Amino acid sequence: FIQEYNEQTGRRITYHHLMIWSAVQSIAERPRLNRFIVGGRIFQRRGIWISFSGKKAKTDNHALVTVKREFKPEWPFEKFIEVIDGDVKFARSDEESATDKEIKYLLRLPTIVLWLAVSLIKVLDRFGLLPGIFYENDPMFASMFIANLGSLKMDAGYHHLYEYGNIPLFSCVGKRKLEPVVDQETGEMSVRPIVTIKHLYDERVEDGLYMAKTLDLWEERFQNPQQFIQVSPEQETVA
Repeated sequence: FIQEYNEQTGRRITYHHLMIWSAVQSIAERPRLNRFIVGGRIFQRRGIWISFSGKKAKTDNHALVTVKREFKPEWPFEKFIEVIDGDVKFARSDEESATDKEIKYLLRLPTIVLWLAVSLIKVLDRFGLLPGIFYENDPMFASMFIANLGSLKMDAGYHHLYEYGNIPLFSCVGKRKLEPVVDQETGEMSVRPIVTIKHLYDERVEDGLYMAKTLDLWEERFQNPQQFIQVSPEQETVA
């Protein structure tokens, strides 16, 4: 699908675009995973917010950047591409994001003052008193975090959920590789390109059965996007 889409539209999409698109569609259909825990209470999130990370450049000395963005499930696929590419381009530029600026100012504080400030933020968050300015742009307050390790030629690993913030879902996308696959209907074995994706979630927001059914829905969209995305000869897309 990726190859055909790129050839027909002149755009360049990757697994990253499909991962975010399929995640948003699945969460929209299974909204009980779009919850979070604060102070021992469960809240339903308004909107679907996805955070994802990447390196400014593939070297040891370049910084890791994190992007947070609200996505609308009713957007056409083309809109997803434009928003994701725009965010990635901004993140890799020399311009500082709001989060980068906040961290830079906080790190200028003496260690004890910084520790007290962070502790106060956690207490206010626990009791639902944290002002919106603290979490509106904070990537740790989102529906889901996606780490595309495949772009760094790394395989997927299980990543812990963060104690700070309220992200209930974390997914790691691994690199593309060839592996033997057995056809479940015919029993025949073949070698196919495989991308491993590993998920963790906060089991307090929903039970395992609900999560498993959501993953089945997500996998279907991720592996068979052509069933849900139509590419016209006029280079237009409709989700």
